[in-house]
Amino acid sequence: MIGVIGEALIDLNVDQEDARRPVAHPGGSPMNVAVTLGRLGSAVAFLGRLSGDAFGRFLRTHLAESDVDLRWIVDAAEPTSLAIVSVGPGGSADYAFHVDGTADWQWAPSELPRQPGLDAVHAGSLALAVDPGGPAIEQWLEELSAHTTISLDPNVRPALLGDREAYRARLERWLEFAAIVKVSDEDLEWIWPGSDPAELADAWIAQGRKLVVITRGGKGSLVRTGGAAFDVPAAPVDMVDTVGAGDSFGGALLDWLDRNGRLRPDDLARLTASEAREAVDFASQVAAITCSRAGANPPYRSEI
Repeated sequence: MIGVIGEALIDLNVDQEDARRPVAHPGGSPMNVAVTLGRLGSAVAFLGRLSGDAFGRFLRTHLAESDVDLRWIVDAAEPTSLAIVSVGPGGSADYAFHVDGTADWQWAPSELPRQPGLDAVHAGSLALAVDPGGPAIEQWLEELSAHTTISLDPNVRPALLGDREAYRARLERWLEFAAIVKVSDEDLEWIWPGSDPAELADAWIAQGRKLVVITRGGKGSLVRTGGAAFDVPAAPVDMVDTVGAGDSFGGALLDWLDRNGRLRPDDLARLTASEAREAVDFASQVAAITCSRAGANPPYRSEI
């Protein structure tokens, strides 16, 4: 089973021409990854703190209907976090957050399973980066990394991350125990302005990462694994919006590795360049389908 830990929130999609009738969609990068995995048929559990309010019940139903295991859900007393999403003419999305005192960020070490028996855990985005819960998740992941594949997607949201240098220091700690790194070129530009993505990817592989994928929107993905370096083109897409596209890419990548016996630490170390290319191509197809409809709504395997 694959575990995914992090935030589950509500995306309130607001029409830029008429904001009177926002539409609520389930959201949060880690939850979107878990939903993608569940819809693709992978065994997946979501580790999240979910409120008992109406939005929290909505999120539980969304996860369950997407075949996500809820055994490690924490019943949180705090309200559900909200993201206000404004979609531009080209499908790109801007986010504003209402998160003070909400459920996703309050992790305590006692709420995390000590020996979950997972093959891999995916993390990243806000719950790992935001206090007070972020340090508890970080320590938990570091302990698991000795025998579990850790997958990381920073999924940067600058409005909530505060000081860039402090965030960068945290990210560099996470990179020490992550085996798989999936990150967008836009995220890298905020974290390390003016950096060369290829040089960063090469450095991470040299430091012991097993698979690095840098997504570049319509320009496709830059891939590094072992001694191989190559690009994979983006899949054609009938664009509606990009909400959840990167998350569905990440979930599909893990699904392919799991189905093809390349997810556990020893198996991932044997990943070949041709296998990595096939995995990223599959992930691109899944992300393209997500872009073809509103909100973070990844496909079921039967739709691919």
